[in-house]
Amino acid sequence: MKNQMETIRGNIYQITTRLMNLSPEDKQKTFELSEYKEKRSLSQNAYFWKLCSLLADKLNLSKEDVHFQMLKDYGQRQIIPIPEKIDASGLFDYYEEKGFTEYKKAKFKMYAVYKPSHKMNIEEMRILLQGTIQECESVEIPTLKYEDLKGMRLI
Repeated sequence: MKNQMETIRGNIYQITTRLMNLSPEDKQKTFELSEYKEKRSLSQNAYFWKLCSLLADKLNLSKEDVHFQMLKDYGQRQIIPIPEKIDASGLFDYYEEKGFTEYKKAKFKMYAVYKPSHKMNIEEMRILLQGTIQECESVEIPTLKYEDLKGMRLI
């Protein structure tokens, strides 16, 4: 039987109980435990895109350009080396080339790869949204008040 991956969700008691009661077939499976992080909310996402649209209009830019700039300024990123002969254009949603490096006679392009907002957890999205709010306020775009944002669980 090939090793299978299974996801178990629940609190520590539910997960422990499931693992302690493994059937013989289950013993061939691989289990991964990781910290649960709440995904960003739809209201966070909607408000973020509304602010991106307002910024785009005010700055005479495309909404997509503003979105990418907010990801670069306030989002999560990783620096990833890719062999120079590989075209990275289909590998990532949001990235930019950051130069070259060499390792053991192989040449690599370095890319800053930005996490898309739809893959962010609630805390990452909160940081992105707060930065976008600051950008809006810096060009006098009205935003919701802190109490309203907190009441709507946007921050």
